[in-house]
Amino acid sequence: MYSLLADLVVVLHFGFILFVIAGGLLALRWPRAAWLHLPAVAWGAGIELAGGICPLTPLEVKLRIMGGGTLQQGDFVARFLLPLIYPDKLTREIQMLLGLAVIVVNLAIYAWVLRHQRRRR
Repeated sequence: MYSLLADLVVVLHFGFILFVIAGGLLALRWPRAAWLHLPAVAWGAGIELAGGICPLTPLEVKLRIMGGGTLQQGDFVARFLLPLIYPDKLTREIQMLLGLAVIVVNLAIYAWVLRHQRRRR
């Protein structure tokens, strides 16, 4: 049960990362989505720039330990999502670049969203 919950946390974590990176695109269709997305961007970029750890990470680790601490080799989460969320060679410099990339990508997305909304008017 705990391993399943840990997997669920990883999927949620991955979804949040995707939302932080590209959630601004939702504002093209639903402009109010920006009210949820911009704080998520601030959190995601802030965690990376400050060298912090997302609270979902220790939660996932604790659930894994409570579940016996083993992953199946063929497990989708272990093979595909975990390496994306927790890269092996993540350095402080790479973490800083990721934080800056989140900001730059989202500035570009919101510039596009604003331009698109101005054209609609």
